[in-house]
Amino acid sequence: MDAQMWEHPATVANAETLRRRGVEILGPFSGRLASGRSGAGRLVEPEALVGAVRARLGREGGDLAGRRIVVTAGGTREPLDAVRYLSNRSSGRMGHALAEAARDRGAEVVLVSTVGAQLAPPYGVRSVEVESAGEMLEAVRQHADGADALLMAAAVSDYRPREPARGKMKRSARGEGPRVVELSENTDIVAATDGVGVKVSFAAETLALESEELRAEALRKLRAKGARLVVANDVTAPGSGFGSPTNRVAILDERGEVEALPLLSKYDCAVRILDRVAALL
Repeated sequence: MDAQMWEHPATVANAETLRRRGVEILGPFSGRLASGRSGAGRLVEPEALVGAVRARLGREGGDLAGRRIVVTAGGTREPLDAVRYLSNRSSGRMGHALAEAARDRGAEVVLVSTVGAQLAPPYGVRSVEVESAGEMLEAVRQHADGADALLMAAAVSDYRPREPARGKMKRSARGEGPRVVELSENTDIVAATDGVGVKVSFAAETLALESEELRAEALRKLRAKGARLVVANDVTAPGSGFGSPTNRVAILDERGEVEALPLLSKYDCAVRILDRVAALL
C-alpha cells in the first residue's frame, strides 16, 4: 500500500482494534513505494514473516516457552596490531541455528555473536555483537545471570597477544630475525560463568567422533567447565567443518554416555541438542 493509505485514520483505528484482539501486525517497512514516493507501506520480507509465525507458535505452545537462553556464536578476534587479529574459521552458523531453534520452541533468546555483519540474527532474537574473547566474557556474564541455559557454540580464542602493537606492525628488516609474539591465555567463559541453569559446552576437535581420545577430551572439558553437556565434532570430517551448512556431532553427558548424531543440517542438529537441554530443564 502507499504511505497515505497506511497512515489514514481509518486504517490506524482498524489496526489498533486488531492489536487489542491479540493480532500481531508485522510492518509495514519503510522505503520506496510503487507510487514513487517513500514511506511506510512495503511488505515485510518473507523470511521475517515466517520467523514471526514460528516465534509466535513457540511462545504459545513450545516446550521452552518462558525460558531464557543465551547462545554464543562465531570466532572471536584478538587484536595483534591496529589492522590484524588472531582468529579461527568459525562461521557462526551453528550458534545462529541454535538461537533460531530455541526461538521456535518459545524461548527468549539472547545471541552473543561476533559475526553480526556477515550473518543476520534470526527474527525475534536479541543480538549482542562482540569481537574479542574479553568482550564475549563480559556480555555472557551480563546476560546469562539467571538464564535457564547457556549454549556456548562460539569458537573462543584460547590465547590473545600479550601486548598488541599500537600501530601497524612493519615487516622485519633483513637480518633482524623472526618477530616474536607473546601470548596470554584467555579466561574460559563457560567455566567462569555462574548463575546459569544448564551450561552446554562445544568442542571443535580434529579427532574422529568414534575415538576414545575424543570422548576422554570431551569428558575432561565437561568436568573442568562445570557443564551438563558437551557437544563435540570433528571439524576435519566432510560436511562437519567450519562454514558448512551441515554438522555431525556427538553429545556427551555427565555420566560419560555419548549420543552420536548422523550428519544433519545445523538447524536439525540444534533441535536434537535442545531436546537434551529441555529434558534437563
